[in-house]
This record gives sequence, C-alpha cells and structure tokens, in this order.
Amino acid sequence: MSQPDISLRDFQKLIRAMYYEKDAERGVSGTFMWLMEEMGELASALRSNHDRANLEEEFADVVAWLTTIANVAGVDLSAAITSKYGSGCPGCKKLACDCPMSEKP
Repeated sequence: MSQPDISLRDFQKLIRAMYYEKDAERGVSGTFMWLMEEMGELASALRSNHDRANLEEEFADVVAWLTTIANVAGVDLSAAITSKYGSGCPGCKKLACDCPMSEKP
C-alpha cells in the first residue's frame, strides 16, 4: 500500500516535529555541515547509477536536511518557493524557462 503524497508545508511540519529540538541545539552551521555530507552521498549515488533505492534515499535525505535548516532559520519553504517560482522563472518570467544556458535563472 502506497502512502499519500505529502505537501512541502506538511513535510516541513513533520521534520520540525521529529527533529527540531536537536536541530535547534546544533544550529544552522552544524546542520549545514550535515546537509553537505548528504550532498556528497547524493553525488556518489548519482555517479554510481546502479542502485535506484539508494538514489531515492539520498535525494530524500538532502531535502530533509535542507528542510531542517529552514526550520532552524525560521524560513517557511512553501512560502519562499511560491514567492520566487510560483509565477514562473525568476529570470525570464516564463513558465518554461527561456533564459540563455549561460545564465542562472
């Protein structure tokens, strides 16, 4: 039986309920280091390209640690993403980005 999809806002609340006390004690700097470790594990999983389950796990871990930092920093990820990307590309303002490849939108 599959679990229902979880919204970004609900995920941030879930991560906060599970880990906030430890995360707040560790602070943004310490938590950022864990995010970087997970980014390295994701990079390794992407390079190996053999184990789909591991790849999915590493993507989930990166999102979870990023969400953790947002909680400690007091950032509502859903609001931030909606504000920046909710109306299209921040660079060209189109739904399907038309920015030159040489530019970061």
